[in-house]
Amino acid sequence: MEKIGRTKIVDLFKREDFGAVVNVKGWVRTRRGSKQVNFIALNDGSTINNVQVVVDLANFDEDMLKLITTGACLSVNGVMVESVGSGQKVEIQAREIEVLGVCDNTYPLQKKGHSMEFLREIAHLRPRTNTFGAVFRIRHNMAIAIHKFFHDKGFFYFHTPLITASDCEGAGQMFQVTTMNLYDLKKNEAGSIIYDDDFFGKQASLTVSGQLEGELAATALGSIYTFGPTFRAENSNTPRHLAEFWMIEPEVAFNDILDNMDLAEEFIKYCVRWALDNCADDVKFLNDMFDKELIGRLQGVLKDDFVRLPYTDGIKILEEAVIKGRKFEFPVYWGVDLASEHERYLVEEHFKRPVILTDYPKEIKAFYMKMNDDNKTVRAMDVLFPKIGEIIGGSERESDYNKLVARIEELHIPMKDMWWYLDTRKFGTCPHSGFGLGFERLLLFVTGMSNIRDVIPFPRTPRNAEF
Repeated sequence: MEKIGRTKIVDLFKREDFGAVVNVKGWVRTRRGSKQVNFIALNDGSTINNVQVVVDLANFDEDMLKLITTGACLSVNGVMVESVGSGQKVEIQAREIEVLGVCDNTYPLQKKGHSMEFLREIAHLRPRTNTFGAVFRIRHNMAIAIHKFFHDKGFFYFHTPLITASDCEGAGQMFQVTTMNLYDLKKNEAGSIIYDDDFFGKQASLTVSGQLEGELAATALGSIYTFGPTFRAENSNTPRHLAEFWMIEPEVAFNDILDNMDLAEEFIKYCVRWALDNCADDVKFLNDMFDKELIGRLQGVLKDDFVRLPYTDGIKILEEAVIKGRKFEFPVYWGVDLASEHERYLVEEHFKRPVILTDYPKEIKAFYMKMNDDNKTVRAMDVLFPKIGEIIGGSERESDYNKLVARIEELHIPMKDMWWYLDTRKFGTCPHSGFGLGFERLLLFVTGMSNIRDVIPFPRTPRNAEF
């Protein structure tokens, strides 16, 4: 076969030098045709769109043609011509075909619809479907958008540790990291495990958040963001929870809660705009196949300013809805941690646009949030989105040493683990704020997928660590 430099299919569709001889490589999606001519749909992952390869059967060896089945990998040399059919403006008239990899009929992705549940069982192959090709190209683009947004604003990308001895959220749902023999654990008289012989000489876990270390960086570099994997050992089998997910956490010195809200709104709008501008084919495919309102919803988020709503006012709106006969599965009262159904009611039914909920009761929020003057609420903010509920959570941080210590003692957080965090409040403390965005929650919104397990290549959930 003649050696010609490969053209990616995404680039092929941009060319107009019809008559040129090109090489494409990719996997067969479908093959159809008559006794004289076959049409092969070839995809190489660079775009949702397949290129049509026209094969005049008289010019090719019959035994080789038998190997061209769904899933097989081909290299094709041919003439790039203007397509007569609808859909693509370019197709290839094959001159030479080489089968790089055969694919027998046990290949599970034959030409028919497959359920999302089935595709999760073959997560090693699902990126080859149109749907997951689109999702993972969008995932890449969202990562690029995040880095570009913060870089252009002068933020520094800061790498926080994945292995840590502190529990940021105080929730205790952490995966332990150990080199000890679990069949033969040494314990002291009180029955506690002795970690002296362990790798770090103390109990260590996978991080639940990079925020605390991010705060240290913000008090030195000014504006930073983290973007990396985080781990929660929650036994949550829901369409919105993963045990391993990615999180983006900006932290900004000298920002108060209002600056924090402005940053969150600007950031998330930038990401949505990026998806519409740079992933148009993939977003349109997901809109047409899965969620007919997807593009409208994405455009809707860009159109309006987000509502700024104190928690207390949000509760009043929900209580009035209940009085008028609206049924919620979970009760509504001041002090409750809102359920997703409550958040979505405010966004989808009451305001019909995203809502930033502020000033939550201190009891339902983390120890590091700055108290309001009422001593009942904290300067927290959650950004609530249609279909998702909470997509961002953040706050202005408590910068006063004594107040922070009092709060840590009140909640019985082990002080020995927090000395380094408290140092930032002793040595040149400053007002600062930040938030966390669950990357997969953003992807759920941008792709219109309904289950978080379908926006990460290999989901980690309770009782599931395949692949």
